[in-house]
Amino acid sequence: MGGDHGPSETIPAAIHIQDKFEDLKLILVGREEDVRDVLSKNGAKEGDNLVVHHASEVVEMHDSPSNAMRNKKDSSMRVAVDLVKEGVAEACVSAGNTGALMAIS
Repeated sequence: MGGDHGPSETIPAAIHIQDKFEDLKLILVGREEDVRDVLSKNGAKEGDNLVVHHASEVVEMHDSPSNAMRNKKDSSMRVAVDLVKEGVAEACVSAGNTGALMAIS
């Protein structure tokens, strides 16, 4: 959800890499409505290898790492990292606030 341009940049990039590696399973974490809207605008839809996982909060680029870690328990970053912790995902990639990602991890 984060990064300089948010889902409008990161989701098309995810779709592009999935086109190159068809066996790659992606879990897109973020505000469900926003993610599905960008998927639709890019002609992509959910399936076995493309899943949307809802998270209600977003870590903004100006958020301090400690604030993001302590106060944004349902952020897309936290939920994505937790999916790795739980063994649902094998890795987490973020275009957002790097300090917050490191603190949350």
